[in-house]
Amino acid sequence: MSPCQSCGACCASYRVDFSIYELDDMGGTVPAGLTVEVNGATCRMRGTDHVPIRCAALTGKVGQSVGCGIYEWRPNPCRELEAGSYGCEKARARHGLPALEG
Repeated sequence: MSPCQSCGACCASYRVDFSIYELDDMGGTVPAGLTVEVNGATCRMRGTDHVPIRCAALTGKVGQSVGCGIYEWRPNPCRELEAGSYGCEKARARHGLPALEG
């Protein structure tokens, strides 16, 4: 099992902004209904613009068992953040989770 499936810290730590061209109604795959407009060229995953941050697509409890409701259609910022990366470890620490084993 991927460590991401028991973590979810990144989904509850970062604002997720991306190009409107990733939206399903613009020819992409990200469900537009789960986003808010930032400006004419950029949108953001709902929930990542609030405090506390929690992406609208995140299911489950951070640090225990989580999932992404749009995993196959998630935006590029989510695809680019890798388990064990600096951003991952920073999010894990923010939620009181230990670093991943190397």
